[in-house]
Amino acid sequence: MLPPAADVVIIGGGAIGVSSAFHLAEAGVQVLLLERDELGSGSSSKAAGGVRETFSDPVNIELGRRSLRAFERFGDRPGGEIDLKQYGYLYLLSDPDDVASFESCVALQNSMGVPSRMLTPSEACELSPLAVPDGLLAAAFSPTDGHCTPEAVVQGYARAAREHGAVLRRGCPVTGVERAGTEITGVRTSEGVVRTRTVICAAGAWSAAVGEFVGIDLPVRPLRRQILVTEPLPDRPPRIPFTIDFATGFYFHEEGPGLLIGMSDPDEEFGFHLGTDDRWLERLSGAVEQRAPRLADTGIAHGWAGLYEITPDHNALIGEARGPNRFLYATGFSGHGFLQSPAIGEVMRDLVLDREPVVDVSGLDVRRFDNSEARPERNCV
Repeated sequence: MLPPAADVVIIGGGAIGVSSAFHLAEAGVQVLLLERDELGSGSSSKAAGGVRETFSDPVNIELGRRSLRAFERFGDRPGGEIDLKQYGYLYLLSDPDDVASFESCVALQNSMGVPSRMLTPSEACELSPLAVPDGLLAAAFSPTDGHCTPEAVVQGYARAAREHGAVLRRGCPVTGVERAGTEITGVRTSEGVVRTRTVICAAGAWSAAVGEFVGIDLPVRPLRRQILVTEPLPDRPPRIPFTIDFATGFYFHEEGPGLLIGMSDPDEEFGFHLGTDDRWLERLSGAVEQRAPRLADTGIAHGWAGLYEITPDHNALIGEARGPNRFLYATGFSGHGFLQSPAIGEVMRDLVLDREPVVDVSGLDVRRFDNSEARPERNCV
């Protein structure tokens, strides 16, 4: 049975939703989270697991910093093992414009306390021996970035949210939001109506439909990304950083005894396509041959597809609608929602409680597009 009422209803049970539920419940707020499937079954469980503070936007840097510190302390609060490996993020750069851009980003990151630095191609390949320096001009590296297990993060926040009194309901689709004038009065679900005055949209790639419930345009479009996991590599070097060939979008990091491999596909069309196919493999094979040829003959153990939630400027939508009152949203992270989820949970708590947020996210309000004030995030893969 659903509770008849809640102070806050969160729509979406991925990393953003459960982090928001935990931080709100910890603050004494009566929370109901509604997830139409299983917790983390959307984009969170399909993520590559990268965690970083190496961005080009100061807000993203700060959100990444707060989140990385939270991941480091995750075992104590909220509790749970997330297999955090801080082997660094390594960006391999072969375009002069990219080198100049990353030099500017590293200077900004350093000014905010991020220990990133520029490297020579030979230094980069010492850190990531599977990569070759052919064609590289430089690299950027941050030693405290890394990766962890998204499903463990989701379950850790979910368990702690319940311990603080939150109700997390799986298999319960939301079908509408009820209003009286400018005020939200309830949320309609497949199992009835729950009274509430505050709703948080954390529905990821499905957020546009949630915005339509209240007449809000959330410009989020789903874009498929595919990931492969290799068979075990018996001679795999130790402590491989999350390595990104920035020009092609090809990346890899440790995954069990093998490697997790992914790559952006410029030919991919927007849509809710979750099946896997071989169309992208020719481009991926070319990138592997060029940048990490030792992997060319490595067998593939398995793979999957997930959805990025893309906005026009590849930056998140975070804020509160002007109408109806108390409709808040945290979505459109364009591939960095999981890694920013700890800090976003804090921000959503503060917005609900009318506090000054721990990070000023006012520049990420969806209304920036009304005034042509897009703020593109350049460090996306």
